[in-house]
Order: sequence, then C-alpha cells, then structure tokens
Amino acid sequence: MLRVLGHSSAACDGISRRDLLRAGSLAALLPGVISPPVAAARRTNEAPAATKKTPHAKAVILLDLFGGPSHIDTFDMKPDAPPEIRGEFKSIPTVLPGVRVCEHLPLLARRLDQMTVVRSVSHKYNSHNPYGVMTGFDGGHDQTDYFARPTNHPSVPSVCQFFGVGRGHDLPGYVMLPAAPGYTQGLRRAGPYGGYLGPRFDPVSSTADAHASESITESKDFYSHTITPLGEPRLPKIDGGMTLDALNTRRSLVQQLDAKAAQLDAHHATRRDAAFDLLLSPKAKTAFDLSHEPHKLRDRYGNDLFGQSVLLARRLVEAGVTFVTIHTEARPNGHWDTHENNFNMLKGVLLPFLDRALSALIDDLRERGLLDSTLVVVTGDMGRTPRVNGKAGRDHWPQCGFCLFAGGGTKPGVVHGTTDKIAAFPADHPVSAGDLVSTVYELVGVDPESMVPDHTNRPQHISHGGKPIRGILR
Repeated sequence: MLRVLGHSSAACDGISRRDLLRAGSLAALLPGVISPPVAAARRTNEAPAATKKTPHAKAVILLDLFGGPSHIDTFDMKPDAPPEIRGEFKSIPTVLPGVRVCEHLPLLARRLDQMTVVRSVSHKYNSHNPYGVMTGFDGGHDQTDYFARPTNHPSVPSVCQFFGVGRGHDLPGYVMLPAAPGYTQGLRRAGPYGGYLGPRFDPVSSTADAHASESITESKDFYSHTITPLGEPRLPKIDGGMTLDALNTRRSLVQQLDAKAAQLDAHHATRRDAAFDLLLSPKAKTAFDLSHEPHKLRDRYGNDLFGQSVLLARRLVEAGVTFVTIHTEARPNGHWDTHENNFNMLKGVLLPFLDRALSALIDDLRERGLLDSTLVVVTGDMGRTPRVNGKAGRDHWPQCGFCLFAGGGTKPGVVHGTTDKIAAFPADHPVSAGDLVSTVYELVGVDPESMVPDHTNRPQHISHGGKPIRGILR
C-alpha cells in the first residue's frame, strides 16, 4: 500500500494513477527517470573497468547546431566555384595565414588561432538529431533511430559516466541545455541519452520557456531570417510555489515507488535521489542562476536563448559539471536546416549568434584559466548540399561537413582535412562520426577501444570503429 500525507490509495498494483502523475513531474529534470533501465538487473554500483588514459580535458562543452550547418557558407568556402555552388557570401582572412572563413564570422576569424577546424567530416547518418555525432554510430536511419529509444547506442557523456568519468556529487556530471532536442516540437530526438546503458546515464536537463522576438506562423516563418529565439535555461520547478516540506513529501512518495521497483534496478532510487538533491542543492541553484553574471558579459554572449545557454555552460563547468551539451532548436527559428532562405537565415540570425557566443566562450574560458582543461566541440547533424536549390536553400549532405574544437588538449590553429573543388566530398583525411567521438574519449581519458554491454548483454565498441584524430591532438 502506498501512503501519501498519511492517506492511502491503491490500484491493482497498489499505486494509483494520480500518485504516479505526482511523482512523474520529475521527468522534466531527468529524462527517463520514471522508467527503469532495460538491462538494469545486471548493473552494479561499481564503475566497470576500462583502460584509463591520462585525461587532457576535465570538462567538455558540446554545441550541437541542430539541423545541419552549411560548411560551404562558413568554414570551407569555395570562392572560385560557380555562383550556384559558392553562394552569396564573401570570405574574409583570419589570423591564420591563408585561411579564410565567411564574412559573417568576424569574431571567430580573429580567434581561429585558438581553435581547430576539421573540414573533412563525412558520415552516412542523414537525419535530424545528434545521434550520429554524439554516439559515433552512423548506421542509423529515420525509421528506427530518429527518436530516442532504450536500445539506442549511448552518447559519449553517458559512456564516460558509465566508466566513472564525470560522476557528480552535489552537482550532476552531465547537463543538457536548454532542454531536450525536439522539445519545442514535442519530440524526443535521439542522441544525448544513455540508451541501452539505462536512463541513469541520461543527462540532467534544464528547462526553457523558448519564445520568439515576434509572432510565428508555422507555415510562413520556419525559414524566417528576422525571428530571434529568446529565453534562458533554468532549473525546472516541481510546482510553482511548492514548499520544502511538500518537496520532501514527494521524495517520500518516490522512495516508496522505488521500493516497488528495487528488484528491477538497484540504482533507480539513487537516480531519483539525485533529482531531489539537485533541486534542493544551493550549489546547483547558484550555478544555474545567470543573474550572478555581469550584464556586460551576458550581452557579450548574446541576449538570446543560444547565447545564454552557452554562458550557463561556462558557469556549470566552472562549478564542477563535467559534460554540458547545448542543442539549438527547431522553434522558434534556432535551427540550421536551411532548405529555404539559407543566406538570409545565416546572416540574419544563425551566424551572428554562433560568432558572438562561441567567441565569448573561448575568451571567457581563457581569461578564467579554464580553456586548457575544457574541451569545446561544435558540430551538427550534417553538412549542406554544395549546389544551391531553387528556393535559395541548401539540402541535407552528410557526405561532407565541419567540426570545431578548442582547448582540452587539442592543437590550436590547425585546419585538418580538405575537400574537393565544390566541397562535396573530403579530398583527404576523412573524419567519421566514430572518429569524432573517439577523439573526445581520448581527451577525457577513456580508452576509445573500450566496450560496453548493450541491451542483450553483448559487447559494443564505444567508438564504432573510429580512431582519434591524431593530427589535432597535442
């Protein structure tokens, strides 16, 4: 029998739907927290053994440019190509001799000597989620891997936590900002989660009341170049006005639910307690509170949802969080899926946001002495087609794209890989999704050749055949 505030209620299993709904409000904080892991029965409290390497990076900040950013309009421009290939933008010189980038990235052009540009990313995964670039597995397809499932391959931060890297105490080891990919569309896109390792390796997710700078008409404004996504990420609230006593009462309710599920997952209660501890933790509340940042610095990052999320990532890393991922969103117009109006969207919204926030992050980390120990990664679903379509857009093109690195043991001022004359395919040093995640594993001290058990208890390679990109490592 389940007891709530001294009263009991029972269903066929002894738990009422109302009780489940009351406990279930934690789902916004910990995705999957209500459901036990698929293979939980075989888990133990000890982190499994893995061949450890000396870590260069103590923390990782990943910026996921949802939708697929155009490589040919940003970091791999082809000024000598025909107009239908090169597009509308001009290139500008950078601090690196002979290296040019888009004219709408002036701040990053002056900081390219502190970054690594990989121009030869190429994979097979042609879908709108970070599943390929966050897991290293690019054999998925829309029919089975578009949405998060408990049988998905786990993300890099999830695997690292499985091996004991990035486990938090009074702060979580892995935080997702500003919310789960797909949240503005009511979707749960695959990529950032624990997959078959179980939901206890899912990220803690902030919430965001994303809104636009002007009203949106779905059919008209999906490719608008004037709409700005606003808001800021924050710790979720259980209820508006919930007292500490009420929150502790809910903890008691959930502990009773955990007792009923104990035979399935010994870690279920630990996962739930982590949610309550986070909501009650003064350190977490302080870390998530952007009001502690000077207005001038907040302006420097950009007073929009993306900029404030990047700033919060720096705060969280500084406070002790190991992994922070930031996902741009389809609505309101934070997406990089520029099938139409590509050039206006890039120069009007997307490139200024990226230029401002990423340059501010690099400066901020360097000034605080955190850049050498913090790995910054910028990637997206895929690249875009070399040829501009009839709607002034570019379509999906996973065959070629880019990735940026900074800090955390990478070589600054390196441009890795080249592409053919129209940026359609890598001309040398192709980099797979597996290579990207293998590089991150190498830098955080996890052997990229390690294996983890899947939902059938079969071993799976965490890098899916990928190898670290040695040319960009110190």
